Amino acid sequence: MMHPQKSALVATLLLSLGTASLMAEDDSPPPQIPDELQSAVDALPAEKREYLMEEGEGFAGTWEKLFIRLRGKTAAEVEAFVDAMQYLEDASKFNPDTDMAAIPLNIEAEDFNGWKLMNPKALATQREPGPINLSYYANGQRSGIQTFAGAPVAIYPEDLVAGDVEVAIVGAPLDMGTYYRGQRFGPQAMRTGYYHGGNDMATMVNPSKVLSIVDYGDIAIDNMSTEISVHHVRERIAEIAATGAIPFIVGGDHSLEYPDIAGLADVHGKGSFGVVHFDSHFDAGKGQAHYITHGQPVYRAIKEGHVKAENFIQVGLRGPWPGAWGFEWMRNNGMRYHPMAEVEKKGWRQVMEDALREAREGTEKLFISFDVDVLDPAFVPGTGTPVPGGLTMREAIPIVRALCTESEMIGFEIVELDPLLDNTYRSALNANYIMHACLTGIAMRKTGITDGAYLSELSTEDQQPKAGERGLEAGDAEEIDPGYGRPRP
Repeated sequence: MMHPQKSALVATLLLSLGTASLMAEDDSPPPQIPDELQSAVDALPAEKREYLMEEGEGFAGTWEKLFIRLRGKTAAEVEAFVDAMQYLEDASKFNPDTDMAAIPLNIEAEDFNGWKLMNPKALATQREPGPINLSYYANGQRSGIQTFAGAPVAIYPEDLVAGDVEVAIVGAPLDMGTYYRGQRFGPQAMRTGYYHGGNDMATMVNPSKVLSIVDYGDIAIDNMSTEISVHHVRERIAEIAATGAIPFIVGGDHSLEYPDIAGLADVHGKGSFGVVHFDSHFDAGKGQAHYITHGQPVYRAIKEGHVKAENFIQVGLRGPWPGAWGFEWMRNNGMRYHPMAEVEKKGWRQVMEDALREAREGTEKLFISFDVDVLDPAFVPGTGTPVPGGLTMREAIPIVRALCTESEMIGFEIVELDPLLDNTYRSALNANYIMHACLTGIAMRKTGITDGAYLSELSTEDQQPKAGERGLEAGDAEEIDPGYGRPRP
């Protein structure tokens, strides 16, 4: 049994210090021990004295705070303090005698796999393969059964093949990988929201008229387990990609990035594509009890080799996470990142040009992971981890559109929309506009239009390319909107 004095110290440490900072991020040498503490520290056994000087700062936050906590303590009390520190570190680790190494499942349950069981085609209504139009009305986008982008529905891979489907939008209502639930309602909010596609005024391109787009329904989620669910998500994303269609995933929390990238790698090959990750957080956490959460998909996707670190680009990082160690980890692994501090220093246009260039280095194929919290909360209050000072919609739309125009897109995801946290419609509205920007870019690429002048929206009129400069006759200027969309050479 632990000594009462030590127990009291443990309780005090737990309450006032917590256990989240067991390791210091700063490797600088400790400062000189205050004279009034020197004799008490010298009296510690060598191992305990070494432990205190290596780990003490992590417990208190700074050496100064540690020395304040030890001020006035006797040698015995300092030793008890160190014992309590060591106890907390040891007790935080896995103990095979008291902890479960795995969560047991009832394998005798008759419906063990029922949550993800596909309906046999023999039991379904017989029909010819292909997309299904669910609208009773001619203006199907605003009436009848609501779908992503007002698109027809597809159920099986055969429907995608028969319909020559180019984009399959699929919901993934998973929200167990985060601490603030509600993202499972993201697909529902985007389907029923005010905006359902249409013309993009900046480019005069309507992706619904250029592309074959379908709503591929929602992927089944086991709402008791993120780890079980992501394997099925991976299977369904690979299923879409194998038909030649581009999966657009509507989440759901950011745990989805791991199975989405892995599913694409299963079809296109590991390390064969780049990733541009829009987020206020870098989501490359590691070392937690659960391997997959909304804060860890990047680390797992890179560690398993689904995407090369040098082809992984972060955009929009800000807030308290990561610390210096996170940026060091990214640099050591060859990742590129563009935090909001860089945007403030260089201007967002320069940063976005850099991101566009980096996205095309080494591979033409690209996957975009768009966490809505990269946007300022003024535009998307409906997200579980908002961080002030983010991108505006004016900045986000043209860069997403440009990335999807200038790259061979193999997938897109929009995640972390939590409509329960927004009593207005603007979070779902803006999320739909971001998705529409990428659909517009893919449609532009198909029709031979590049988006090289994507930043012209913020340029002055005299900086806009004139009709003659685009190789067009002056009479064509009214047919092609000046400054947007250049014919591909």
